[in-house]
Amino acid sequence: MVAFPGRPAGRRVGVGRVAMPSGLGPVDGAMVRPHGGSLPLRVGTRGSPLALWQTREFLGLITRFCPVLRDAKAFEEHAITTSGDRIQDRRLAEIGGKGLFAKEIHEALLDGRVDFAVHSLKDLETELPPGVVLACTLKREDARDALILGAGCEAPVDPAHPFDCLPRGALIGTSSARRQAQLLHARPDLRIGTMRGNVQTRLAKLHAGEASASLLAIAGLNRLGLDREADVVLDPAVMLPAACQGIVGVTVRAQDEALCELLSAIEDPLARAVSSAERALLAALDGSCRTPIGGHAEVLAGGGLRLTGLVARADGSFLLRSTLEGRLGDAAVLVRELGACLRRDSPADVFC
Repeated sequence: MVAFPGRPAGRRVGVGRVAMPSGLGPVDGAMVRPHGGSLPLRVGTRGSPLALWQTREFLGLITRFCPVLRDAKAFEEHAITTSGDRIQDRRLAEIGGKGLFAKEIHEALLDGRVDFAVHSLKDLETELPPGVVLACTLKREDARDALILGAGCEAPVDPAHPFDCLPRGALIGTSSARRQAQLLHARPDLRIGTMRGNVQTRLAKLHAGEASASLLAIAGLNRLGLDREADVVLDPAVMLPAACQGIVGVTVRAQDEALCELLSAIEDPLARAVSSAERALLAALDGSCRTPIGGHAEVLAGGGLRLTGLVARADGSFLLRSTLEGRLGDAAVLVRELGACLRRDSPADVFC
């Protein structure tokens, strides 16, 4: 049996000696090798309804690929409250950026309190803490944003001009600098109010009249069965998504080779390709946590890659969008060229 490093010994289950294909086998063309170690394996996650849904989806996938682990009741959920969850009265940019949704979870991972950590990949910092690796990306949900309307907005909404439905001077609830910049670039008359909290909390605030409208990722609404709340799903040409929006990522300790191998069986190669390009674009732009940045990659028929990036001022007074296409195998070159182009053609203050 193989013990997973970096954690105290627990109940041991000898799944490492199960012969292929007994209880294991090809799923979607992938052969899954058995693993063994100290059980249960502990899965760190935020405690929001969406985070728990994503964690359970991940566990469903991994036990489908490795039924021995399901039969051994091998997993425990560990909900961890992060700094990003605790501080709700300020924008993330003011308190340290989106990495605050992962800080405490990765501390638990590194000190052995959990073995996996499940994240919305868009919430992960571009450079992970030493000793932590992104071991797996799951199939992407819809990457787009949705516009949700409150009282006083005109309906139906024209998808080609969705912001025309918003009353002049309307208050829009969002804590995203990216969304704010694109909204104000299209409608400088709008007002922006900070709206934080999980999906259900933000919807409740909107329905209570705290804002005229808000924006949420359609992926989260779909996963929670709340897609009916979306009045219109915004085309990326209207509202460029955040890098890695709609993708779930799983981190582990770098030294846990057995877990990395297990997770490789459920890795979605398209999600890995686009998320790698989008995260690399964020790194190339190297903006501060206050810099509105969007990034969206698409794998094209025939193996091509289309990569779109956006940088802006938070007040919408400047916005630059650029797209490059090339071969998927040349993604690193595309990222460097697009990042250099966006930096070269933007005012210096954008990246301060």
